[in-house]
Amino acid sequence: MTTAPGRRSSTFTRLLRHGFTDPSAAEQLLDLDALASVRSDPVLLEALGATADPDLALRGLVRIAEAGEEGERQVLLDTLVSAKPLRDRLLGVLGASEALGDHLARHPRDWQALVTYESVDLHPGVAEFEQGLADAVDPDSLRVAYRRCLLTLAARDVCGTTDLAQTAAELADLATATLRAALAIARTAAPEDAAQCRLAVVAMGKCGGRELNYISDVDVIFVGEARDGVDETKAMQAATRLAAHMMRICSDTTVEGTIWEVDANLRPEGRNGPLVRTLSSHLAYYQRWAKTWEFQALLKARAVAGDPELGAEYVEAVSPLVWGAADRENFVPDVQKMRRRVVDNIPADRIERELKLGPGGLRDVEFAVQLLQLVHGRSDASLHSGSTLEALRALAEGGYVGRADAAQLDEAYRFLRSMEHRIQLYRLRRTHLVPEDEADLRRLGRSLGMRTDPVAELNKAWKRHASVVRRLHEKIFYRPLLDAVAQLAPGESRLSAKAAAIRLEALGYADPAAALRHLEALSSGVTRKAAIQRTLLPVLLGWFADSADPDAGLLGFRKVSDALGKTPWYLRLLRDEGAAAENLARVLSAGRLAPDLLMRAPEAVAILGDPEGLTPRTREHLEQEVLAAVGRAGDAESAVAVVRGVRRRELFRTTAADLIGSYGTEDSPAEQDHGALVDRVGSAVTDLNAATIAGALRAAVRERWGDTLPTRFAVIGMGRFGGHELSYGSDADVLFVHRPREGVSDEEAGRAANAVVSEMRRLLQLPTADPPLLIDADLRPEGRTGPMVRTLKSYEAYYRRWSLVWESQALLRAEHMAGDEELGRAFVELVDPLRYPMEGLGEDAVREIRRLKARMESERMPRGADPTLHAKLGRGGLSDVEWTVQLLQMQHGWAEPGLRTTRTREALAAACAAELIPAEDAQTLDEAWVLAARVRNAVMLVRGRPGDTFPSDPRELAAVGRYLGYEPGHVGDMLDDYRRTTRRARAVVEERFYGAAG
Repeated sequence: MTTAPGRRSSTFTRLLRHGFTDPSAAEQLLDLDALASVRSDPVLLEALGATADPDLALRGLVRIAEAGEEGERQVLLDTLVSAKPLRDRLLGVLGASEALGDHLARHPRDWQALVTYESVDLHPGVAEFEQGLADAVDPDSLRVAYRRCLLTLAARDVCGTTDLAQTAAELADLATATLRAALAIARTAAPEDAAQCRLAVVAMGKCGGRELNYISDVDVIFVGEARDGVDETKAMQAATRLAAHMMRICSDTTVEGTIWEVDANLRPEGRNGPLVRTLSSHLAYYQRWAKTWEFQALLKARAVAGDPELGAEYVEAVSPLVWGAADRENFVPDVQKMRRRVVDNIPADRIERELKLGPGGLRDVEFAVQLLQLVHGRSDASLHSGSTLEALRALAEGGYVGRADAAQLDEAYRFLRSMEHRIQLYRLRRTHLVPEDEADLRRLGRSLGMRTDPVAELNKAWKRHASVVRRLHEKIFYRPLLDAVAQLAPGESRLSAKAAAIRLEALGYADPAAALRHLEALSSGVTRKAAIQRTLLPVLLGWFADSADPDAGLLGFRKVSDALGKTPWYLRLLRDEGAAAENLARVLSAGRLAPDLLMRAPEAVAILGDPEGLTPRTREHLEQEVLAAVGRAGDAESAVAVVRGVRRRELFRTTAADLIGSYGTEDSPAEQDHGALVDRVGSAVTDLNAATIAGALRAAVRERWGDTLPTRFAVIGMGRFGGHELSYGSDADVLFVHRPREGVSDEEAGRAANAVVSEMRRLLQLPTADPPLLIDADLRPEGRTGPMVRTLKSYEAYYRRWSLVWESQALLRAEHMAGDEELGRAFVELVDPLRYPMEGLGEDAVREIRRLKARMESERMPRGADPTLHAKLGRGGLSDVEWTVQLLQMQHGWAEPGLRTTRTREALAAACAAELIPAEDAQTLDEAWVLAARVRNAVMLVRGRPGDTFPSDPRELAAVGRYLGYEPGHVGDMLDDYRRTTRRARAVVEERFYGAAG
């Protein structure tokens, strides 16, 4: 074919029109002698253009033609142009599968398997595939025969003769026939082993469910028994040799490639367990040791090869165990773990291309269906199917899944599996990744019937179906629960009340009857509120079930809804702000403190929908708000009521941010820097309490003296308050200092200062719906027996003459918090020489500090408390770390400016930077301190009251575990980790605090 320079040939144009992406290369292939007799045949070009990849199909055809003898080649080409069925099948396969093109080039006569089809050939079963493999006598001939069978199967698939479910079932049947052939080869190679044992091969996974992929591990379990008169040990050894050989026959790579991996890791004890067990050994393991996921796997068990009677006995014996799994003790926490998508091990750059494990992937559908089968299959045998699509249909027919939801999931699953099939068919490689290359995407889209703009159409359809799965895979658990308590249209199936209760119980609800009552109250009626809540509840129920206390979450939502349900902005917030609904679910189901704060003023739920709503307010912002509120109030009590209302709202903001940061959401993972979480809580609560005290001080002064108190007055924060390390339940440790104004007598100033303190404390503890703020001044000179308020001069005189070393240590935390700033600074300057003594501490002072610490350990630990689990006073807890850091501050603060801070972690980092403590020791102390602080925060969040030890109630303990990042069922790991972390910290304390005095 020659054309004038600069002009394209008519063939080039036709090739372009028929979908070739490289018409020049295609022209050269058509010019080859091998295709001389058909190169100008319009039927051939049209057929090539109908394939998924015309260029690939033409290259494959050339390779087959060139590989055959001249006479065979002509027969192929003549048949190709004269017989449409062969043309469609052969070119369809060549355009979709490079690997099968390679097979045909190596075995050019195998195209004849596609020529004639009897009716039985259209949907072959195991018997037909066994016949196709009958001549295989060794691994190589088995591979060739397997590929020949696969060729006919793929031809039916790409031509649309079989749909997705039929193709997957045929692939499983071909795998069954292949396993039987491989076992026959193994037995022939070792007849003495075959004579000693009975061996059954049980298919699991997709092969067991007759829904296999083109390339997938074939999961199996082996069951063996001794033949009569044979020692069981010898029989099991013989069976193991046969099984291992059978696996190698399928899995090994030879000159003819490989078939697929045979994976026996679903057997009892996995890779660590024997490859073959007797039936009684299997049952003993399942009855005593098996976990829920193992019964989930057994749901697909199907005897496929070897001794058919033994295989049937195995399936019959394990079936009651599978369908009774929902009654097992750990079923609920196991279900919670299984419902979480396992995406942690997928590289970030791959997760968006993952068809199987990514969000909205195949695993989501399969797990959801299998879980519902386990929950309801114990009382409904119609659900006992190994096929995902058949089980989904049965779930819909039984009312366990809404029909519309099931139809959408069915369509999405079929599309995603079809994508997976065509991706794997191309090179016959095991993969679940959608390709990135444009040419690969184009071929994939065309193979699925998309011809106008295959890449764009494919991406659009894929994202749409994945979105359906993402949206529905959780909702199908919960939507039928609403139908169970709602009025349905005639003819609609519904979940019975008993089945609904069973499902709620399986999902972690301790009181399913109460949960159903709440659902009925929330979703019944024809109001806009009920309609919006019916839409929201399926998602909310999933988030509640993901927590340690689903019942509390649902009850809390009902209470909030009852309080705010008629408020338009509330329903709009939940409907339109995706984050608000999830944030609310997390907050309501994580413990008592946050819901209690919210219930006192439910309108604070608006915080959860504001993008900046979870960011703590600064102290300046808070003081401005509370002082303005005090200025507008008519009297001190009403002023402080407003101030305490602000404190409650901000406490809710802080608890919500802490819970959401600790739990994470679907769009935002949990905060990994636990120290940052603790610091944020400590700073937020400290700023909040400082602003609250400032408001109470202003209210007390205005009530009696107007704008000016007769004496300058300041509040000094001490302890955790001064250290910005308050937890939710901490008191505010303070000192009160005043300095008489000019012309005011000491007596008058003292009376005014004492009156202000009394009024402040009264106002902050008045019984109201808001949490009180307790002010503790016991760290003042002379303790509880000393005056509540002193002048700056009185403090100076006391500290100069009477101060003890423990008081100097306590002053390490002193920081101005409210009142007169100049006076506060003067107090801090006064105590600096005490807390950072020049040249550090003497040996006597160090001994005294150590003696006080040892005495505190022996005297203050509550009776009966476990010292290894007490977060404040226990081994390696807060006190241990703080005293160690404070000793370093008092010894070296005079010389190291970085140590002059009231904050423990800041001081520890400064000590490490100054090489006063090794980095490894500093990290050990820091980890223990952060963990202990988080435990205290968790206890308060969960129980609604402060505590220094882990709760004894199992549900509360589980909630603490969830806050700390542990999955359900892992509270033992949590306690072990806590003990390990604090034990290491205590070893550092022994060396650094109780060691040498230097």
